[in-house]
Formats: sequence, C-alpha cells, structure tokens
Amino acid sequence: MAQEADRDFVAYVVKSIVSKPDDVQITRTVDELGVLISVKVHRDDMGMLIGRSGATAKAIRTLARIVGMRHEARVNLRIEEPEGGKMAGMAKDVDEVVSELGM
Repeated sequence: MAQEADRDFVAYVVKSIVSKPDDVQITRTVDELGVLISVKVHRDDMGMLIGRSGATAKAIRTLARIVGMRHEARVNLRIEEPEGGKMAGMAKDVDEVVSELGM
C-alpha cells in the first residue's frame, strides 16, 4: 500500500479538480529512473487539470514528488493528451515534414 501512496494521492487530487472524475485513468509504472504516474482525463477537463500557464499541473507534479520523497522514490507525472484533443491532429511523421519542406 505504501508503494502506491503516490498514485492514490494523485488520483485523489485530480479527481477533485476535474468535472468528470469517472473518466480519470491513472497508471503507475516503475523503472530504473523512478516512478512514472500517467494521467488521462476527459478532453473537456484538460484545461482545469493544466491550469493557467500550467500552474495547476506544476503544483500537482511538485506535490507528487514530495509524496514520493517520503517513500524514497523519484516520482514524475505525465499528463497524456486525450483522444480527440487539440494536439491529436498535429502529429506528423518524418515523410510528411520532409514533403512540406519540399525536399
């Protein structure tokens, strides 16, 4: 239980912020670099989760790192772009970029 205190904390904070807490998905992975907590929310909640100029996301990251330090773990937080989000149509592969440059 103590090993997943960081995930539980992030889940509590994120679900308290967003308007659709049932759509929140949080995964926790551990590797040699530390703990990575990935957060997915409904696309309508991205603005609330990130906050003005990223202030809310930065605060959640800071708090997650503090919780991780208490359990001797390095915790990082990744907010994943939801399907159908604004950035979804912007992904390009190398061939598309080269063709746009006319090379």
